Amino acid sequence: MSIQLLTEEVASKIAAGEVTERPASVVKELVENSLDAQASTIAVDIQGGGLDRILVADNGYGIEKTDVPLAFERFATSKLSQADDLETIATFGFRGEALPSIAAVSQLELITRTPDSTSGSKIEIDQGKVIEIGSQGSSFGTSVTIQHLFRNFPARRKFLRSPKSEASRIQKLISKFALAHPEVAFTLTMEGTQSLLTSGSGNLREVIAEIYSTRVAEAMLELEWDNTEPMVSPRGLIGVASVARSNREHMSIFVNGRWIQNRALSYALQEAYKGFLMERRYPLAIVDLQIPYDQVDVNVHPSKTEVRFQDEGSIFSILQRSVRQTLLGETPVPEFNRPVQNQKPTSIPQANLEAFWPEVQPDLEASNSPKPEISHSENHFPLNERSRSLIPKGALPALRVLGQIQATYLIAEGPEGMYLIDQHAAHERILFELITAEVTSQSPKIQGLMEPVTTNLNSLQAEILHSQKDTISGLGFLVEEFGETSYVIRGVPAVMTNQDPASGLVDILDLMADGGGYESWEQRAAYSLACHSAIRAGKVLVQKEMSELVRELEQCHQPHTCPHGRPTMIHMSAAHLEKAFGRRG
Repeated sequence: MSIQLLTEEVASKIAAGEVTERPASVVKELVENSLDAQASTIAVDIQGGGLDRILVADNGYGIEKTDVPLAFERFATSKLSQADDLETIATFGFRGEALPSIAAVSQLELITRTPDSTSGSKIEIDQGKVIEIGSQGSSFGTSVTIQHLFRNFPARRKFLRSPKSEASRIQKLISKFALAHPEVAFTLTMEGTQSLLTSGSGNLREVIAEIYSTRVAEAMLELEWDNTEPMVSPRGLIGVASVARSNREHMSIFVNGRWIQNRALSYALQEAYKGFLMERRYPLAIVDLQIPYDQVDVNVHPSKTEVRFQDEGSIFSILQRSVRQTLLGETPVPEFNRPVQNQKPTSIPQANLEAFWPEVQPDLEASNSPKPEISHSENHFPLNERSRSLIPKGALPALRVLGQIQATYLIAEGPEGMYLIDQHAAHERILFELITAEVTSQSPKIQGLMEPVTTNLNSLQAEILHSQKDTISGLGFLVEEFGETSYVIRGVPAVMTNQDPASGLVDILDLMADGGGYESWEQRAAYSLACHSAIRAGKVLVQKEMSELVRELEQCHQPHTCPHGRPTMIHMSAAHLEKAFGRRG
């Protein structure tokens, strides 16, 4: 076949295929037009999953009567006029393709009026052909009704899912718009039933309550960023562990109010939660990155869901650090039950704390008095003064240890009720931060063996030992080859005191192979050593051991979870105790 120019009809249908992939694509383009028109209310009404009917109505500034026919010409737009405008795009729609592309594959009716016009304008188009154009009485703003989407395109319909599934995509889309623009009142009606209504008050927490629940909204943390970096300003709300989800669908990332898909930023968000969530759990987060328009390219694809950044590495780092900073500063101890509404727990005045917890006053770090020494043979807590100095100060309340149950959990009292502490998870966290700090400072504490120990390794264990030799020696292991499958151990990390060196090395190599949810070998190694060396559930502890464990946990940088995200403790507030015993209604 010889080369020839495509007809306008064929070219328009190809363009339509790029922009109007499915009903949700149509809704997206129309809602973005409404946002660009500075609408404060946007109503969406669909039937048949959007295939039978889509209505998007807004109270934006509308389209001038003389511009209505031009709006359906390809590459006609009011949002830019010259090539330089593409460098600083501040609008959602700008390519001039949406309306003509939608009109090419549907029956479309548009009614619009500007605030200074006495009457509105109406245009009807069927499969790209103008049927009627004229005046129409209407309130100011724009409404677009789409019917019989893809009626003449059975191949396109064949690749769509069920109406229910297509409707679900639209609901997700409108939810994302509402989260990105809490200042806009959104209404979504599906099959005659209202499924979403937001107030447009500008309060993001209210939108979260509408989409998820009030409980989720109350558990969200306001994103903090104390850096003066002018390039990126992250804002939004991020969820604590109790509202985590089983998939990535609830990680909403926006750039200047535009919902985007970006693997690197999604990964940055997940990595920021490392240690706060259990494996295969994902955060619920709404993050909007405010970035100068000339630093981001939104003109990558007609759908405009993918963007490019001039400096993606810096944006990745800022997102990760801001989320991590917020979690470290604000994450609370998980409650044993849902909070009691409108009740403040009974708390002890600060002035009475010294009398109430004499054993932890004054602060152990600031005190010159000697700390209680516990023999390594008794408790496996080999944390000397140098090691303690490597662990930053945490933010737990002062706790008074009362005892142990099931040889697994410690019971402690704090200023706001009772705390149950998982002794293994708590000790894992203590050791993980200690080991990580020692590895970072390249000063592992090594316990030399009076008599070397020989052990055999399988092929996988040997491969890890050889490929990660520096990482493993950085933990404090002194290991040499001693034949084909044999190895001699001359020293072990100090935290493994009084443990069998051979079984310990094998256990740690196996844990490193498993990964524990960590991607870097350094973190795998630290996690593996901490997991192996931590006291186990079922070990009976004496009072001094329990108190020392809690004191060390209080000094941790991230005391609320173990290295792979399980909580170290749960909290039953004084209000819950009083309600449970009938002291409060």
